[in-house]
Parts: sequence; C-alpha cells; structure tokens
Amino acid sequence: MKKTLILALCCFLSVGVSFNLMAAKYSQQTASQPDKKDLLGRWDLTVDVNGKPSPSWLEVKLSGNRTLIGSFVAIVGSARPVSEIQYDNGQFHFEIPPQWESGNQNLQVKGALQGLELRGTVVMSDGKEYSFKGVKAPALKRSADIEWGEAVDLFNGKDLAGWKATGENQWEVINGVLTSAQSGANLVSDQKFNDFKLHVEFRYKKGSNSGVYLRGRHEVQIEDSPKDAHPDSHLFSGVYGFLPPSEIAALGPDTWQTYDITLIGRMVTIVANGKTVISNQEIPGITGGALDSNEGEPGPIYIQGDHGPIEFRKITITEPK
Repeated sequence: MKKTLILALCCFLSVGVSFNLMAAKYSQQTASQPDKKDLLGRWDLTVDVNGKPSPSWLEVKLSGNRTLIGSFVAIVGSARPVSEIQYDNGQFHFEIPPQWESGNQNLQVKGALQGLELRGTVVMSDGKEYSFKGVKAPALKRSADIEWGEAVDLFNGKDLAGWKATGENQWEVINGVLTSAQSGANLVSDQKFNDFKLHVEFRYKKGSNSGVYLRGRHEVQIEDSPKDAHPDSHLFSGVYGFLPPSEIAALGPDTWQTYDITLIGRMVTIVANGKTVISNQEIPGITGGALDSNEGEPGPIYIQGDHGPIEFRKITITEPK
C-alpha cells in the first residue's frame, strides 16, 4: 500500500512538472508572438525593387473588436482601401486589386513584425515579388505656436538654380516663366524643409496634369478639373489619394492660378485661388510618387513634370524663425 501511494505521488508530481514545463513553453512562445493589435497604426515602408529603394505605406485599423482593415500605398498609385487583413500566428497578409500597375492579378502583401520593424514581401500584379521593411510612422505633432520668418524665392525667374531634374531635363525658363512644354522629368529643390508656408503661381494647358509635392512626399494635385466635378482627392487642389478639397476652385486652363499651402507637422491648409479648400487637415501618409517614405525627415519641394505641359512663374517659401 505504501509503495502504491509513493508511485502514485511520483506520477502526480511527474505529470505536474511536465504540465508546468509545457505551460511555461507555451507561455514563452505566446509572449514572443506579437499580438495583432501590435500591427495597428501607420507604417512607413521601403520596398527593395531590384536594389532600388521605393517608398510605400500601410495603415492598419481595427473594425469592431476583431477584424483588421486598412489602407495601402504601393510603389505606384494612390492610397487604396484594404477590406480585411488576415492575421494568424504572428503573420499577416492581404491582397488588393491592381490600380495603375501592369498585370492582371491582385497585389499580395504578407509579412510579420520583427521587433519594432515590419518585414515581408509584396507580389505585384505582374507576378514579380519584392521584399519590404517598415517602421512605425512618426506622429509629427507640433506643440508650440509658430512665428514665421520672411518669404524666400525658390525660383529666381532666370534659370534652374536651386533645382535639379530627376531625369533628362525638359524644363527651361522662358520670359521669366519656369516652363515644361512637354512631359518629361520632375523637378526637385536642392533645399529641404520641415514646416513651411508655400506660395505657387502656375498655369496649365487643357487636359494637363501636374502636382506640387510637400517635403517630396505629399502631392497637392494640379489638374485640369471641371469646376462642377464632385470634389475628389485626385482632382484640383486635393492631397492625392487622401484629402479631397471642399470645392473645385480651379479657374481653368491657360489661366494663372495660385496655391497657398501651410504644412505644420502632418496638418495642411490649402488655399486655392483665394478659397480655403482644405483647412488644417491631417495628411495620413505618403502619396503615390513620393521620393521616399522617411516622414520624420525634412524634404524638398518637388514639381511633377511627367503628365503634360505646366508653367510656374512664382514659387516662394516661408519657414519658422
């Protein structure tokens, strides 16, 4: 009887030890697995396209208490909604239809959290696969009131001093006007900026399309949009893919027009031809065509020159003192 009790006690202790070891191992594995809520937020992504870093962006949100949804900016195109992001055992994946990409299949994105970084792959609509990495996007909140300095000319009215073309240059100065008479290279300022007030005076031809990129990452659209068009972020004075204007305040082609743009952190105000069409709204992330996804860093002013003729006669910028 005594031996039986001893054997039973040993078995009980053995089972208990085994159970505790299994529980500890499971707890350790669970602790090392990121929770899906760790994915929530905005991510600045960099995609390795055959050795060339290309900017991308992802936002992950929780719909209700269990479904992950989001928004995605691929290496081309604008922000697109993601109806559901699947999450299982530390891995996430989703797919979206192609937009401006060549190919017919859905874009497929998959990855996982590794420490403080996202790492994964994107399969494009043409079947080509690229790796990406990403970090949490900065909030860019500003706390103090800003005292502004004096306005400075970024375009001197004479030549391209202070600017460089992104490819074979078609830009020239004609009678004091910065002119791109045909589609070609974009134009990027040598200087980089954080917060600023930007004033631009521009003119476009019928059917033309351009844009001004703030910090080289957020495009304010210049486009020959009909005045009676329903306001859309892809039309005149919208922040491409993110913020629609309250109205289309365009004056039409072959007419000089103005934008006055104030960017403080992520908050932007856009006055188009004297009308405030976006008032202190947050820009969530980078727009298609961005130079990079390093949102916490200062960036240049860049002008789109690859979508038709466009002219600028004045570009000035005002920075905080």
